[in-house]
Amino acid sequence: MALEGYIEYQRREFCKDLPCPIQVLLDAVPVGSKEYEHIRSICVNNCIHTTYEFHHWLIQKGYLLVRPMQPTEGAKS
Repeated sequence: MALEGYIEYQRREFCKDLPCPIQVLLDAVPVGSKEYEHIRSICVNNCIHTTYEFHHWLIQKGYLLVRPMQPTEGAKS
């Protein structure tokens, strides 16, 4: 669900922007093939990048992380 006036992060945008060497391998094989799934398992189980890198990439690209406010968070005491 995109907020009006904003765009959502696209799947693997970070990986493609780097470019991540694993993403380069994924782009070279057909989606859904056995080889693709084998390479993809590297991303799923042993990503070579950290959440720290990803988080800072998001900031550099101007992304905002948002979530809906819980009813109790907006209440004043």
